[in-house]
Amino acid sequence: MAAYLGVSLAGGYLGYPLDDAWIHQTYARNLGTRGEFAFTPGQPSAGSTAPLWSALLAIGYALRVEPRAWTYALGALTLGLAAWLAGRLTLPFWPERRRMALAAGLAVALEWHLAWAAASGMETVLFAALALAVFAAPARRPAWIGVLTGVSVLVRPDGLMLLPFALARAWLAHGRSWRAALAGGLGFAAVFVPYLGFNLWAGGSLWPNTFYAKQAEYAVMRDLPLWWRVGSVGLQPWIGAQVLLIPGIAALAWRAVGERRWERLLPLGWAGAVLAAYSLRLPVTYQYGRYVMPVIPVLVALGVGGLSDVVQLQARALWPRLLSRVWVTAGVALGLVFWGLGATLYLRDVRLIETEMVAAARWVAAQTEPGARVAAHDIGALGYYGGRPVLDMAGLVSPEVIPFIRDEARLAAWLTRSGADYLMTFPGWYPGLTRDLAGRELYRTGAPFSLALGGENMAIYRWAR
Repeated sequence: MAAYLGVSLAGGYLGYPLDDAWIHQTYARNLGTRGEFAFTPGQPSAGSTAPLWSALLAIGYALRVEPRAWTYALGALTLGLAAWLAGRLTLPFWPERRRMALAAGLAVALEWHLAWAAASGMETVLFAALALAVFAAPARRPAWIGVLTGVSVLVRPDGLMLLPFALARAWLAHGRSWRAALAGGLGFAAVFVPYLGFNLWAGGSLWPNTFYAKQAEYAVMRDLPLWWRVGSVGLQPWIGAQVLLIPGIAALAWRAVGERRWERLLPLGWAGAVLAAYSLRLPVTYQYGRYVMPVIPVLVALGVGGLSDVVQLQARALWPRLLSRVWVTAGVALGLVFWGLGATLYLRDVRLIETEMVAAARWVAAQTEPGARVAAHDIGALGYYGGRPVLDMAGLVSPEVIPFIRDEARLAAWLTRSGADYLMTFPGWYPGLTRDLAGRELYRTGAPFSLALGGENMAIYRWAR
């Protein structure tokens, strides 16, 4: 991860590779310095999908640590934790092969998606670590497995999908005891019920606003053929050296079924459930499939362990030994190639955010009147740097727009009704709105990086009331 930051800094930029990270920073700053869970000071809201992650970031603000340094440190810590837990996950399956635990941990620590995510300022790797903990923690206290599952929901709502697998683990580990499963359920409820209450208080609904907004914004993608959705989402975790671990996962599943060791299939079942759920409800693959990245450590850990049943590095016969060594060497080489590619992608993404969203937000802070209302789809950097009231066209902190999130005519009426003064957007995202405002453009970033990727520059318009 440090190398990713070094590459980014050498390229002239140090920030985050997606605008959503600035949403967490805005919530964290208000929580750490003002003691309120709000995107806009004085207005509590449930626009953070990961309240626990925002709270951890807030500690840095409360301690007056440089925010990026604190965030990167948390990312490195969670990546290290995920790597350690990945190793722990393999031990009960292959107790006689302790080197597999070290190999699994190293593979997770160096996996390019996870290095990118650890440096992204987002909760992705923390959620992955909690998922690993649900399957790797000692099963003798099922209530704690339930608590870990509940904590995962505080990091991402899809932590709820861990629950049936966590309860199944408690049930199997205690001789198919329903009492153990009940204890796990009670542990989960002890965290989950207060979380629902918090959402009701902050946002007026049981789930964070983002839970509804993202599904509404990308609802059109659910009209795509099912085979396309399953294929595109399911492909994402395998882009990298881990594709060579598929034989290991197949060997693990075969052995588990043959030995009737059903607990070994639970982590794979959860990974499959996550991929299926996103294929059905939110089949997006942008940012390298970041929504399904948390399944990668499970797949890598079990793939590395299962591969030890397949490869024969010390076989006496030439061909099994040769093929095994070529396979392992190819995996290491491919992992290093993708790790380097990930570093260049990280620089590209940070540079894009800094020269578009952050640059536009800084212009808002310097060139607009105090109290001006600025409407935007990407509100992260705007909320952090802009210093102006924000009208959120993506519905994260303005949930009233969710029913008409893709209807430009109704959005225009809402902006006028809400007293918008400015609109900050990529013009192509709202062609109807920006076409009518062509003569009111006040600023355009002019940076070359988005254009080089086939995109456009962020623009700011005076809104016509």
